[in-house]
Amino acid sequence: MSAIGAKRWAIAEGYIPGWGHGPAPQMTSHETVCLLNASDSEAHVAITIFFADREPCGPYRIVLPARRTKHVRFNNLSDPEPIPKDTDFSSVIESDVPIVVQHTRLDSRQAENALLSTIAYAAAD
Repeated sequence: MSAIGAKRWAIAEGYIPGWGHGPAPQMTSHETVCLLNASDSEAHVAITIFFADREPCGPYRIVLPARRTKHVRFNNLSDPEPIPKDTDFSSVIESDVPIVVQHTRLDSRQAENALLSTIAYAAAD
C-alpha cells in the first residue's frame, strides 16, 4: 500500500483533566494521539510537548509498525517525564515516514461525558 499522510503534524490543543468520573481505565479523562501508518515501512515517531510557561519536553518516542494503527494516551507518556494534568499544552508529532494523525479527548469530569476528536494539522514537508 502507498504511504499516506505527512511527516510532521501539530496539535495546538491539549489538556489532560486532573480527574474523571466512571471506571478506570476506560472512563479516565485523557488526551489521545491516534496514529495511522498505511505504508509498508515501520514509522519512528517523536512527540514534543510545548507549554505556555516553560520549555518543551520530549521527545517521546513511539514505534508504529507498517500497516498498523496505534492510539497513544498522552496520560501514559512518562519518558522523559509525565505530561502534567490540568495544564494547557500543544504537541508536534514527527515521523520518518508519512502517517496520519488524529487527536481525541475524553473529558469525564462529570457523569455526562464529553468526547472531542479532530484531525491534526499536517505541516508541509
